[in-house]
Amino acid sequence: MFFPLSKLIFFVLTPSNFLILLGLLGCLLLFTEAGRAGRLLASAGLLGLLVAGLSPLSAWTLMPLENRFPAFAEDGAPVTGIIVLGGAVEADTSIGRDQITVNDAGEREIALADLARRYPQARLVFSGGAGSTREDAVSEAEIVSRFADTLGVPRDRLILEQQSRNTHENAVFSARMTQPKPGERWLLVTSAWHMPRAVGCFRKAGFTVTAYPVDYRTNWPRDAYRFASFASDGLSELDIGVKEWIGMIAYKLAGYTDEVMPRP
Repeated sequence: MFFPLSKLIFFVLTPSNFLILLGLLGCLLLFTEAGRAGRLLASAGLLGLLVAGLSPLSAWTLMPLENRFPAFAEDGAPVTGIIVLGGAVEADTSIGRDQITVNDAGEREIALADLARRYPQARLVFSGGAGSTREDAVSEAEIVSRFADTLGVPRDRLILEQQSRNTHENAVFSARMTQPKPGERWLLVTSAWHMPRAVGCFRKAGFTVTAYPVDYRTNWPRDAYRFASFASDGLSELDIGVKEWIGMIAYKLAGYTDEVMPRP
């Protein structure tokens, strides 16, 4: 099975996975001559999981990302088009269960339905490929089209971009399909924590967009000093934040964006 190097790096560098691997290594060393080192590593892994999962660390990691671009404020200016990025649709489950299934970023699809209703003349672009090398893989865009009636979105209004596998390709392929003109206003819908990298990619592709962030994971400033009830929640959010910071740096090094942290 093909496993991209970038995914392997993300797997290892994800805080929860790193701490688990650290703890497992420590447990293995307990049965060797390096037993003392094993106890230290196992203890560090357990303590790290508790701190990372229960403390406000995840909120502090996500806060700069989510607050970088303000929430969209309606000002009466005309909207030419709306671009919704994939990443929320579980394609395989949707096919298997014959209904659209979304993950924790499902607000992207909610925003698609809401904005389609509020701006009936705007062009609607959904950008999301399969994200898989399998020949029979179904793209997120195809799922959105199949279940457009469920979302209340007219299928004939949808412009489907089905080839993209990452945010860089979302921007490049969407710009190629829509050919935006100077002065047009296009709303870009994606998770608030993903918006800086997404905007950077669209700017690099020559596509000027207005941020429409959704799927907030923090309630700032309340969460700045609030401990999580479940360690799994804190670890999940910390993983998202760390992966996004790594992604922004990697995209800058790859030339996909001009800035690590684009400004509004």
